[in-house]
Amino acid sequence: MSQKNNPNSQELTAEVARLSEELKMRDQLVQQLSQELFRLVKGNANLAPDPEMAERHQAQMKSLREQLQQVEEQVKFYQDQINERDLEVYQLRQSVQELTDRSRMLEQVVQELPGVYRQKFSERLEEVMERVEKLQRENRQLHAELQSVTYRLAQKSRRPGNLDLPTFQPGTQSVIEFPSLGKA
Repeated sequence: MSQKNNPNSQELTAEVARLSEELKMRDQLVQQLSQELFRLVKGNANLAPDPEMAERHQAQMKSLREQLQQVEEQVKFYQDQINERDLEVYQLRQSVQELTDRSRMLEQVVQELPGVYRQKFSERLEEVMERVEKLQRENRQLHAELQSVTYRLAQKSRRPGNLDLPTFQPGTQSVIEFPSLGKA
């Protein structure tokens, strides 16, 4: 759209003011003409108005009324445009306010995210640390049990009669018998 078809609000206001001034001036002229006509009719009560002059005055009055109607239509048109612009401005301000509020909310969320992630990570890490601690306890317990079992096996194998030592026969030095480990 061209600027001529969509003048801005200030131009419309200036045009409305100019047209209002013109309207006031024309109203004054009509008033003056009415007063002059009244004075002439009253001053010359015996004198009948000239039909030609009365016709001319009626034509002027008709012309002034038409001009007044045109000016009123222009004022109404410009006032409607001003109202439309005001509505657009109001809606745009509302949109800007909503977007500003949303932007602030998102900015706050972004600022809070590291804290939220730290909290969630620490909660998950706590669970993992508890599980690691539990596994380490179980590992120590199993290690202690293994040492106990190893110690008992070592004690058991040191008792006389349980040892599987090689036997030497007197007189034979070349043959030594070792215990067999099966098919190991």
